Amino acid sequence: MPAPLHLIQTDPSVPAEADVVVVGAGIVGVSAAYWLARAGMKVVLLEKGAVGAEQSSRNWGWCRQQNRDARELPLSTRSLSLWEEMTADIGETLGFRRCGLLYLTNDQPELDGWARWGKFARGEGVDTRLLNADEAAQRGKATHRKWLGGVWSPTDGIADPALAAPVIAKGVLKHGGHVIQNCAARGVELSGGTICGVVTERGTIRTSQVVMAGGVWARSFLNQVGVSVPQASVRSSILSVKPGASGLPDALHTQDASVTRRGDGGYTLAISGNGRVDPTPGMLKSARQFLPMFARRWRQLAPGGLQAWRYGFDTSAKWKLDQPTPMEKTRILDPRPDTGTIHKTLQHARALLPALKNVTVQAEWAGYIDSTPDGVPIIDPDSGIPGLFIAAGFSGHGFGIGPGAGHLIADILLGRPPITEVEQYKLSRFRNSSWGKVSDF
Repeated sequence: MPAPLHLIQTDPSVPAEADVVVVGAGIVGVSAAYWLARAGMKVVLLEKGAVGAEQSSRNWGWCRQQNRDARELPLSTRSLSLWEEMTADIGETLGFRRCGLLYLTNDQPELDGWARWGKFARGEGVDTRLLNADEAAQRGKATHRKWLGGVWSPTDGIADPALAAPVIAKGVLKHGGHVIQNCAARGVELSGGTICGVVTERGTIRTSQVVMAGGVWARSFLNQVGVSVPQASVRSSILSVKPGASGLPDALHTQDASVTRRGDGGYTLAISGNGRVDPTPGMLKSARQFLPMFARRWRQLAPGGLQAWRYGFDTSAKWKLDQPTPMEKTRILDPRPDTGTIHKTLQHARALLPALKNVTVQAEWAGYIDSTPDGVPIIDPDSGIPGLFIAAGFSGHGFGIGPGAGHLIADILLGRPPITEVEQYKLSRFRNSSWGKVSDF
């Protein structure tokens, strides 16, 4: 069963021209289109399938500052207030609330790492509180366990993955933008090496600006015009249980399992960082760049199967713009979840939280996470082709920072002062020896 998703009605026809075309209606694409439309730009948002139907509806829904990479922290901090601002402007809930996030551990090195991060983050104005054993036991009383310690981040929160992207797309429509579903962008047209249009399966849209926010589809799309982006895809499997458990934290992370309260009163269950690496042509091409990341995560990642290869979302092949592309053959990526991971997750979650033992499974699903070698996204107007903006590689962090990432994209395109520094998100960082470095935090 696929992840729950709120379906919306959008425009049936494709406009002939636009100031900006955004390709991909996941959380980053809809947020970029929203802020651009709100600023008065003539925006067209293209989605080959349904708004938010891939990884943007298949994640935990966490909107956190806690334990963020230092390069992402300003974006995540600003995103928290933007979730609230977007909700107020659109007039419909995104399921966002600052319920606080709770981290518990019995591992001293992990606790030490949280303490180091907390010292840094408090200097950046983040409210993060290290818990001693008694405080952790009190906050985590639903586990009926003793804990060495933990972290409580009261201003962090969650949003509803089923609602967020579709409702923000409604905000695009509210501000005069166009949202086109079931319409694949096959490629871009160039004039003198500069963007002059987007070719879709329903015709060409004249434009001088294109934002590629296609998630795991981004690399193969960009490859059509000779832009190389290092990207790997990890298949993450999670599940949800029906309502019925009471007294649980709204959002809890431990090494064994993590749980998040859903809008219907049920819970999403997952094991942080676990995933299957399904090989693709693009991943094999850039394998060397990902060796440090795979080496750091070898206990959490396992080899996968051929699902991703068959889907064709990360092909190295070139396609013709007047013929159906892989995007039209697979409107929505709906990979099979890994049964071993699902079983392990449910077993661990029920052992962690006894209240879940008698609650039945509601749904199981998987999604592909687009990752960069350093786990930080690419948000860059300097793709090498004037007018082609890259917003990809969000590495499993895109949902929470989506509103901020979209705002930053709009800032750059509109020539406004950006909400945060942009240098750390440049594609060019992978062209020098610093690409493999990961922030201490």
